[in-house]
Amino acid sequence: MENPETRLAWDALAACAAEPNPFHESWYLLPALRALDPGHSVRLLRFEHDGELAGILPLRREPRYYRWPIPQWCNWIHGNCFLGAPLVAAGLERQFWRALRAWADRHAGVGLFLHLAQLPLDGPLAEALQAVLAEQGRLAGLVHREDRAMLASPLDPPAYFEDSLSGKKRKELRRQHNRLAELGEVAFERRSDDAHLARWIEDFLALEHSGWKGTAGSALASHQATTALFREALHGAVSHGRLERLAITLDGEPIAMLANFITPPGAYSFKTAFDERYARYSPGVLLQRENLALLDHPEVRWCDSCASADHPMIDHIWRERRPVGRWSIAIGGAARRAVFAALLKAEQRRAG
Repeated sequence: MENPETRLAWDALAACAAEPNPFHESWYLLPALRALDPGHSVRLLRFEHDGELAGILPLRREPRYYRWPIPQWCNWIHGNCFLGAPLVAAGLERQFWRALRAWADRHAGVGLFLHLAQLPLDGPLAEALQAVLAEQGRLAGLVHREDRAMLASPLDPPAYFEDSLSGKKRKELRRQHNRLAELGEVAFERRSDDAHLARWIEDFLALEHSGWKGTAGSALASHQATTALFREALHGAVSHGRLERLAITLDGEPIAMLANFITPPGAYSFKTAFDERYARYSPGVLLQRENLALLDHPEVRWCDSCASADHPMIDHIWRERRPVGRWSIAIGGAARRAVFAALLKAEQRRAG
């Protein structure tokens, strides 16, 4: 998949995909595999139609199903992959799911079932998956669902901001901005080119690592692999016209930073960080106020926050929700499916 011809076909697929997923585009997934899968345990499944690349999905066999020692095939989700949807050419969604089901049946091995995480629960891929499951009478279950913040509105940025936050909160943010300006020159920057990108990346890594994520060991810069992924991914994103980066600076030094992936007709708010020394001035919220300019972007109809459900900050600003969930699907022969049926029933009983 690294050769230029394949990457061109992959990029063409991303441009005509039924639903955008930057985490499965070539400029992101290939660096992720290099950084996070040194043992080459991930299989990159290719779906072809009429001799053309029409689908991409990374899969691997896992020996455990969360807490339980139950082997299964699953789509590859890592800590910096916020959507598990395959890249599929528009109009071929059902054909893709049929092909994936057939592949999983043939290659089941010791895998008891197919587990697909972080899938959108609405849109053409979700509709096609449910249709294929129904037409085949294939046992499957939605074993987890959550609704995460997204931005999707006909309102312009000022009107949306006014609707999202109370007058009291907006007044407090103005006060915080004014107080911040008393400390020095406050400036805002938005870029989609590669000017000073290397410096921007290093500033972001340092800013994120200086806060609680650095203390917890979960910052990108806490590990060489995620540091390498972030650097490569942002350079790849800008070379494909996918990157938008925002920053608030105080006397020229960044105190809040944010990277969006622009994948028309949608976008993904990939990473954000702020200087916790200035937390009393809410620099992260001030930056999100500027990020509402996505509502005016001519090619963007919605933006996925990539945040966990019930996020304490973004949920109060972005009012729309995107449902995502995990599907478990029967594969293989009758005996395997019978065992899976019992497992699925037990899991659904525990869930509620």
